[in-house]
Amino acid sequence: MAAVQEERFTRKKGDASFPHHAINYCLNVVNKTIEEIDYIVFYEDSLMKFERLLMSYHITIPKGILSYLQSISKWISSDLWMESKIAKELGIKKKILFCNHHMSHAASAFYPSPYEDAAILTIDGVGEWATTTWGEGKNNHIELKEELKFPNSLGLLYSAFTYYTGFKINSGEYKLMGLAPYGEPKYTDIMKKELIHINEDGTVNLNQKYFKYITGRKMINKKFCRLFGGPARKPESKITQREMDLAASIQEICNECVIKMAQYVKKKTHKNNIVLAGGVALNVVSMGELKRKNIFKNIWIQPAAGDAGGALGAALWVWHETLHQERKVEMMDAMKSSYLGTEIKDNATEDTQVLKKLGATWENLEEETLIKKMASLLKEGKIIAIARGRMEWGPRALGNRSILGSAMDETMQSKMNLKIKKRESFRPFAPIVLLEDLNQYFTFDEETPYMLMTSYVKENLRETNIKKQDMIETINQKRSKIPAVTHVDYSARIQTINKKRNPFIHKLLVEYKKLTNCSVLINTSFNVRGEPIVNSVEDAYQCFMNTDIDYLVIGNRLLNKKKQINYKKDRKRVKYQLD
Repeated sequence: MAAVQEERFTRKKGDASFPHHAINYCLNVVNKTIEEIDYIVFYEDSLMKFERLLMSYHITIPKGILSYLQSISKWISSDLWMESKIAKELGIKKKILFCNHHMSHAASAFYPSPYEDAAILTIDGVGEWATTTWGEGKNNHIELKEELKFPNSLGLLYSAFTYYTGFKINSGEYKLMGLAPYGEPKYTDIMKKELIHINEDGTVNLNQKYFKYITGRKMINKKFCRLFGGPARKPESKITQREMDLAASIQEICNECVIKMAQYVKKKTHKNNIVLAGGVALNVVSMGELKRKNIFKNIWIQPAAGDAGGALGAALWVWHETLHQERKVEMMDAMKSSYLGTEIKDNATEDTQVLKKLGATWENLEEETLIKKMASLLKEGKIIAIARGRMEWGPRALGNRSILGSAMDETMQSKMNLKIKKRESFRPFAPIVLLEDLNQYFTFDEETPYMLMTSYVKENLRETNIKKQDMIETINQKRSKIPAVTHVDYSARIQTINKKRNPFIHKLLVEYKKLTNCSVLINTSFNVRGEPIVNSVEDAYQCFMNTDIDYLVIGNRLLNKKKQINYKKDRKRVKYQLD
């Protein structure tokens, strides 16, 4: 019924503080107080995590003693007593339940999926001890069969290269993925020789002489740097061919591991369906490869596959495994298209008051008129931000907190990256497309509503004279008939839209198609680099006024940037840290 991350309220990306705002929002949706909630569950076992911490330091003494002393005090004073901490923060006296981290991931993937039974695969950095698990789900029961334990971890390996190429761990992995097509996998052989052994079941053994994450606060050591020709790239410095080739190499390794894991799970379970969660399940390139291999007939990935999704999984685990409640499988899935967050309504009085206070000027339009106007503006090359309906849960904006633009404009990628998103120029944008027209544009044959897999632009739409040159020159070459959403390798991270999942965006795409004979638009999240996706009317207006977005839709209101003459620049506006 409701799900939201704390960062959307506090405006601190990845905010790990106690989620008071998020909890209050969920309680308001169901009109309950915290005292009326029967069960409260946390998504990992803090005692098991503490055991892993102690054992890791014990095995490696005297290395990491300073790191140990720094972290142990925090654990003893706070994290170890998670039950008391949660109860105190909520102001209640009630037993708190705990669900194992990878079981939380597994539950978040299986229970909302559209399958009666399925194989389950979870892959991330690390939970308590596990870094990868597989199992089976049937009806209302999940059984995890095998696990790979810390310190061997595909997720941590990928994060090590995220750090080494100058990006921020836990957010820069998307950048590493986007950088990969610019390079060649020149380092895969040395990775396999020195750094990693890939087992037949896809699990990995990492050579710990190159890593530092067991005993320190950094991912890698000097030996790692020497192995790949020098120190880590400094954040925000120029990206060189080395970083591009490293990105291509680690992405190839990740793809190989995921495919082998899936083949092993298929051999063990003989299932037609597989569901996935954990941070690595958000690697859209590997998920696209998995789809193309046809190892399983059907694939479903939790749209909030990272640790945020653990909250949902833990709750569903209690509901089905502890309380033995029946599971009702929904044909489209049970995620309600991930529109589970705060709502911006068409004519809410409180929203009008906020806009007036901000000095905003707008026109109210009937939905049909608004859609026709938006389609016309998009045809003209205008960029439109949308804040209406319920906010998406998970890392992807899916049409309700989105920025839209023409996919046919070959200048749109650089314009959006540099002037609106204020992020690195190499990063690709995702297409949003009518489900009924999907196979006209992409080599994909079924619904993909959560933007979780890459496909490829069809060959008849491609420009074939692309040359890999300097990065900027490569970016600026026209790659297809829909160049703004076509990556340098002709890939695209697709979101399909049908009438049921998002009627408003479906109507918009239909109207846009009438005007342009194209049913594809850019869809990117409504935020700037370092900022969480906009939540409120005020968030939306401030982001609109501080970027080169041309128009803003709030509910059924249309705001033209040129008419915002009464806006007073917010001198206290948060300056978001670069991610």
